[in-house]
Amino acid sequence: MAVDFAIKENDTRPVFEAILRDGFKQPVNLTGATVVLHMRLKPAGAVKITAGVMGAVGNAVNGRQSYTFTAANTDTAGTYEAEIQVTFSDGGIRTFPPDGYLEVLVKDDIA
Repeated sequence: MAVDFAIKENDTRPVFEAILRDGFKQPVNLTGATVVLHMRLKPAGAVKITAGVMGAVGNAVNGRQSYTFTAANTDTAGTYEAEIQVTFSDGGIRTFPPDGYLEVLVKDDIA
């Protein structure tokens, strides 16, 4: 599987961005929703991020979200599985991607 996002160990940039789309490839309307990034070390290892609240990029109807990593999020090099969990204003929950995980690479530093 190809890496969906890469960042160096202890870095906080670049910002992770994702566009959440429905089954018809249309952006999901996230008005009033809470969007959280979850990430764990592969294979099925310890959870690294459990409540990384994401923020809208632009308006809530374009499905675009971002997350700025902290140094604590990237202090351990390795390949991670990630998913984005949306809790809609009516209490419904949907996880993206629905058929697997995003792959995030935290590459070790030289210095």
